Amino acid sequence: MRSQPPGVPGSLAALPPGVPAQLAAGPFRGTDAVRAGLLTRARLNGRTWRRLHRDVYVLASIPDDLRLRLRALALVLPPDAVFGGRTAAALHGVDLGGPAEPVDVLAPHRRGRDGPGYRLRRAELGDVDVVEVHGVRATSPLRTAFDLGRRAGAGRRELIEAVVALDGLARRGVTPGRLLAYGERPAHRGRRGLRGLRAVAGYGEPRSESAGETRLRMVLVLAGLPRPHAQVPVYGPDDRIVARVDLAYPDERLAVEYDGRQHRDTWVSDARRRNLLITAGWRLLTYTASDVFDAPDRIARQVRAALASVSGSGTAHPLPGVTWTVGGLDRGGVRA
Repeated sequence: MRSQPPGVPGSLAALPPGVPAQLAAGPFRGTDAVRAGLLTRARLNGRTWRRLHRDVYVLASIPDDLRLRLRALALVLPPDAVFGGRTAAALHGVDLGGPAEPVDVLAPHRRGRDGPGYRLRRAELGDVDVVEVHGVRATSPLRTAFDLGRRAGAGRRELIEAVVALDGLARRGVTPGRLLAYGERPAHRGRRGLRGLRAVAGYGEPRSESAGETRLRMVLVLAGLPRPHAQVPVYGPDDRIVARVDLAYPDERLAVEYDGRQHRDTWVSDARRRNLLITAGWRLLTYTASDVFDAPDRIARQVRAALASVSGSGTAHPLPGVTWTVGGLDRGGVRA
């Protein structure tokens, strides 16, 4: 029976009466279960099971999520099909936001048509381009960054999302240099989108710690502002880090932060941190997701004005009697 592995929810002893343990781990083909004598057709059509696709079922008590839907979809796709693009990025832990569908499906020999909730595309994939993640086949982190990067020429949104993916996939070992080297392989000569791919690599920042931070940085650089340093540690007189800012212009002592949900969960420590920065003579501009998506021009105007308002000496001075230093690209790399 072609069914997906691991993940039996809860204890097998807690399964409803008449539920075979073999079918509790995830999606399965109904015809396989009936043929194996595990279920009758009448029981399969009962409330215990939930139909996900034609002839694909799952235990009704298993919560619905993207991984479950992909495991179910894999049962009706060609055996050599893999998940790619935005879908593969999500499997590798990079949430690009927006709708989860249509799911991106790639196949070396495109057979069949697009189906409900998924889009099937032809793609030549080498053995190193395919990995198994969460029980399904997907493009590798490097190949995922390559495919998304080649879409960057379609527009501003695609460019930003490709950079978000590249930054996020840095946690899987994908760097701008590796992406460029992959794109320059002889097998990829003449591929569409290589110019956009190079632009994405140029904008990449492996130090970025969140998609929101990357989007905020892209708002600034696409507005023509100087590229800020990422994840800049600020050191106190005892040479201990007292704060680390998302984005910074060290010479101007200007910090630009993305305020995501995780910040709201730690507002007390964040308030203390902001006070330390202000006491050190730094200015802090903070933006949320609504600012980044709905008011990028306002962000650019405010940061541009803050940079222009620096005193004639070229730096914003700390309060009297306070001595601080700032580390940039590496510890001690940028000193104020």
